[in-house]
Amino acid sequence: MNIAPSRLFIGLALALTAPLAHAEIKLDEIGGMEIGFEGLVQADATWFDSDRAELADGDRATDLRRAELVLKGGIGEFDWVVGYDAASEKWLDVNGKFGLGGGHYLQAGQYKQPHSMEELSSTKNNDFISKAAITNTFGTGRRLGVAYGYGNDAWTFTASAFGNELTDGGNRGAGHGLRGTFAPINEAGRILHFGLSYVDRDLENNTLRLRAKPQADLSERRLVDTGSLFDADRLATVGLESFWVAGPLKLQGEYMTVAADRTGGSEDYRGDGAYVSAVYNLTGETWGYKSGVPTTAKPAEPARGMWQVGLRYDTLDLDDGAVGGGRMDALTAGVNWYWRKNFKLMLDYVSVDSDRAGLPDDPSSVQARVQLHW
Repeated sequence: MNIAPSRLFIGLALALTAPLAHAEIKLDEIGGMEIGFEGLVQADATWFDSDRAELADGDRATDLRRAELVLKGGIGEFDWVVGYDAASEKWLDVNGKFGLGGGHYLQAGQYKQPHSMEELSSTKNNDFISKAAITNTFGTGRRLGVAYGYGNDAWTFTASAFGNELTDGGNRGAGHGLRGTFAPINEAGRILHFGLSYVDRDLENNTLRLRAKPQADLSERRLVDTGSLFDADRLATVGLESFWVAGPLKLQGEYMTVAADRTGGSEDYRGDGAYVSAVYNLTGETWGYKSGVPTTAKPAEPARGMWQVGLRYDTLDLDDGAVGGGRMDALTAGVNWYWRKNFKLMLDYVSVDSDRAGLPDDPSSVQARVQLHW
């Protein structure tokens, strides 16, 4: 997808002013409630080496990927947030969170559902430009709902009941989700995490379609695709997750499987996939841990910045019986540079091996991102 040069120029111009920005902007304090402003701007470019299917017009695509604007505040045990992405014209987190003491809380509004460690992690600290195929294909994302949660240094538990996405035309289908995590090791420079999640949701118009791009968000085509299954009633997703931190090294992986109940005599559908990744901080920084997800440190020396190298293997299988959705494997190698508090550059190389209905398609791509966050 191509964008107007003016939009891309604005995104790049904002990114280049990063050293002048503050990590957070405090707007005001009203009645003891602090009100702050945060933002995230990402401008992407991708160069495709297509195989069978042409992935973009002219084998190159650019886009202002995100332009997130977030207001947040809090007083005592109450916190609230209102976020909007001007690039995709959709609402982000819009909710209130009430602390009940002892690590317990209630949350109401739109928020990320308790599923997928990668999806729950902060977007500004993504290890790779494109999220894993299972995250993009099986993840539930943000929905309007009500949740109860509990958390401490070792355990977290979240239960959620949700409906539709707040944005018109967004994801639909009411359901519920559960996620539990356990960190038997949680200390500076050493973390071991395990998690299990389950989401069950209704399918709008009894229709299910699962498909995935070739690990390139700007691709105009999807290489694996179940097509529309018009007799699917509900979809259940189970996720297993883990990560391990040893100083500057982080190893991370997730496995997900989905099951769709179908009517009219059709066999129920099953699909699954997984990813494993390794990220190493060349400049020596380590990771933190909060609410059952890893957190990324700021550069130890802001003027030098923090350098990361990463490698990820993805696999996704959408074939099941008469449904020939296809299979896709991908290898991603990346380099990230966090400079000072607000600026990030990313460069990824992706190689894909896919097959659908007996037809192979093995493209590759080079992807770049300029990011400003405050």
